[in-house]
Amino acid sequence: MRKGSHVTLAWTVPSATTDRQTIRKVGATQVCRGLVAHLTQCGNPIGEAATSVSPTAASKKVAGSYVDTLPAQLESDDPGASATYAVEVLNGAGRGAGVSNQVRVRLARTLPPPRDFAAQVASEGVILTWTSDAAETRATPSLHYAYRVYRRLEGSSEWNEGGELAAGNDRKLSFTDTSIDWEKTYDYRAETVTVITSDDKTEAQIEGDDTPEIKVFAHDTFPPAVPSGVQAVSSGPGQKPFVDLVWAPVGDSDLDGYNLYRHEEGSAPVKINAELVRAPAYRDANVMTGKRYFYSVSAVDVRGNESGRSEEANERVP
Repeated sequence: MRKGSHVTLAWTVPSATTDRQTIRKVGATQVCRGLVAHLTQCGNPIGEAATSVSPTAASKKVAGSYVDTLPAQLESDDPGASATYAVEVLNGAGRGAGVSNQVRVRLARTLPPPRDFAAQVASEGVILTWTSDAAETRATPSLHYAYRVYRRLEGSSEWNEGGELAAGNDRKLSFTDTSIDWEKTYDYRAETVTVITSDDKTEAQIEGDDTPEIKVFAHDTFPPAVPSGVQAVSSGPGQKPFVDLVWAPVGDSDLDGYNLYRHEEGSAPVKINAELVRAPAYRDANVMTGKRYFYSVSAVDVRGNESGRSEEANERVP
């Protein structure tokens, strides 16, 4: 697996010799890399991985691994460039039975991680911003770059892809994560992805290095939208006096209800509902004949954030 300039190799260490005898002492594992399509021998190994296998573990699979850092001169603007890797496990006498199966790793250049990676909580979610270096790199039909954002819930080990933006000419980029749950803490990181498109339109992707992680507490201090379209209609003659109020419903997903405010001319508005009103309608029966009342409505979300008050509607009780 390649990520940025690092290639991580993994293999199973043999537990028996070529004549099916248990290995009592294993030597170093030589790591081989070449630019040819097939390695016939290791040649000059690029490194060694120390591995030990005890007789009691001979029947078990033992994993070996090595991380190779690609020299800068090997990374290429040619989307078809690749390197071949293999390993050769030696015995205690420094002898091996030849190279392992071989894997090909693309050498297309990856960009540095996004710079100035930052987050800000807004009413629509968490807004992530960064500075792009891809504007200096010319995309081609077979090679282009994208930015990918990852997110995980605090305390979780699982990273989930939060979104992706194509890299273009803009140096300042942003992505809004709208799928958060309020009052929870998230970790974010971002990376550049090199996308290689073959002639048959299949894609290969190489992930670049990650930004440092940033931690965000999604604290909701943002009120719902202000209600609109408030109308007031009083009762007809001969009825017990009341004023019916209706308004356009607020569409915020976390809406909990509404507050109603009333005042007479020259006085300050006072809230007249004891509990939140759940529907966009209210009947005010605490009115007196001959008086004019002014009404406004606010919206409240499930965390108690209250919007501003709507434009007033007024009505005289006959």
